[in-house]
Amino acid sequence: MVALILPGPSLSQVKSSTPVKRPNVVIILFDDAALMDLGIYGGEASTPHIDAIGRRGTLFTRYATSPLCSPSRAMLLTGLTNHQAGVATIKEVLPKEHVGKPGYGLHLEANVATLPERLVKAGYHTFMSGKWHLGDGPGQLPGSHGFQRSFALDASGADNWDDKPYMPFYNEAPWFEDDKPTAYPSGQFSSTVIVDKVLGYLDKRPKDGQPFLAYVAFQAVHIPVQAPRAYTQKYAGRFDRGWEQLARDRFARAKALGLINPNARPPAMHPSMRRWDSLSPQEQKLQARAMEVYAGMIEATDAEIGRLVDRLRAEGELENTIFVITSDNGPEPSNPGAEPGFNQWMWTHGYNRRLDNLGERGSHNWIGPEWASAVATPGYLFKFYTSSGGLHVPMIMAGPGIAAGQKTNAPAFVQDVTPTLLDLVGEIPAIPGSKPISGRSQAQVLAGQTQSVYGPGDSVGIEVSGNAAITKGDYTLVKYNPPFGDNQWRLYHVTRDPGQTQDLSASLPAVRADLERAYAAYAKANGVLELPPGYKVQRQAALNSLKRQWQFYGGYVIGFLGLVFAGGWFLLRRMGKRRATQAKVNP
Repeated sequence: MVALILPGPSLSQVKSSTPVKRPNVVIILFDDAALMDLGIYGGEASTPHIDAIGRRGTLFTRYATSPLCSPSRAMLLTGLTNHQAGVATIKEVLPKEHVGKPGYGLHLEANVATLPERLVKAGYHTFMSGKWHLGDGPGQLPGSHGFQRSFALDASGADNWDDKPYMPFYNEAPWFEDDKPTAYPSGQFSSTVIVDKVLGYLDKRPKDGQPFLAYVAFQAVHIPVQAPRAYTQKYAGRFDRGWEQLARDRFARAKALGLINPNARPPAMHPSMRRWDSLSPQEQKLQARAMEVYAGMIEATDAEIGRLVDRLRAEGELENTIFVITSDNGPEPSNPGAEPGFNQWMWTHGYNRRLDNLGERGSHNWIGPEWASAVATPGYLFKFYTSSGGLHVPMIMAGPGIAAGQKTNAPAFVQDVTPTLLDLVGEIPAIPGSKPISGRSQAQVLAGQTQSVYGPGDSVGIEVSGNAAITKGDYTLVKYNPPFGDNQWRLYHVTRDPGQTQDLSASLPAVRADLERAYAAYAKANGVLELPPGYKVQRQAALNSLKRQWQFYGGYVIGFLGLVFAGGWFLLRRMGKRRATQAKVNP
């Protein structure tokens, strides 16, 4: 989400003293994790290490991100809107009409300063490990944006066990170390590899007493959903009652934990969703196992976070480290197995989808739209959409300057992370010529000195591939495109109706009109482009994947057809000569 407001007060204005040494900063980013996926937010997965960090800090219950990974990551690392940063959407769904347009380059633009670039100026050592997905061209990788050491995947995802792609848009898993192509260590689980790299960078940093920034961007729980059996088997039978029951359970826990208004109504599943009891017993087993792997992947990742925490504790740095734990967007609803040709693509790339090894090496796994809808509870819908289930995700901040044991319903947005961290670490030199930060520091909220840094007149908007939302005060106006939306604006009360069950447009026309004007101002200020007529995100994704496959393999196809043509021509010529010879022998 993005704000059309001035920056808020700095922490230096609200703190009586600052640490003698600047704090370390660790940003832990889950991929496609829902609001309630973490244990401390009421999730089924066991996350003791995350929970311990959460108890030492502040939990946000009204934090919103963007509905897609790359825009969220750009906003997180810059404090800008996704359009300002140059990452309006992801290349997998970009129509040709938008290619190369301002804000649609899909990599961080030259005049965009990142958090690590700013912290380097203050003497920080800066490291990243995990998913990047912000460009791999010249000047686009982490080393060109402030990270001194990096192990980065520039793709929307990859296999969690082997060095291979996970969807037809890619013909490889493009991993880079320190901006140079590298290979993924096959046979090792991704969360383990990602933390190993961070620990290695920490070990090799200069022993100069300077603080560090570590950006740890996990692949969990993005497709393919995979995890070691030692974790997934812990959840055997946990999801056997189906997605309707999971949604009911999560909604009840959301109320019990104070995540939502006690009078809120549960969100409805989209009418296109299957009922659990309509599935065959075999399909139910496969679907339940998919969620067991999902929960196991979260727990396995929490264990790796525990290794990082233990290292910091052993080195005496834990108490002086700020932690940020969040997700880039809501849960992934895709069902790739239903897409034409995907099962054949899986087979050619060494994947299977069998019950006996689901989530393990060689398997491909996803939870699909029904589970994603249940997982997104108490929100509506999921990733891709600017609905509550797509935007509202967990956010934990803990460490120096942050109140412990606090839960806040203050509005907070992904572009707030960078300015908040800059306030928490203290005075940072400016970067001349860079775009001014558009997010607002949450430092006062974290210090327990104010309930909100947003006022009732502050408008906050987001747009990604035609999915859009604008929030002002307690109301939000949203629209999202097919197949789960109809491109029509609807008005909801943010806190009383987190499940977006009642459109208030008819009863509050003045509020809706005000938000429509606010969105128009946001769209103009950010250079939002209209989608081409007839745009459909699934069709565009399929078309872009086909184009990429042609780029990868078109030469081979042409070569093969050339051989076939040459062989046919040669065969026909031989047959013609033979017939001519026979005609001479038998006139």
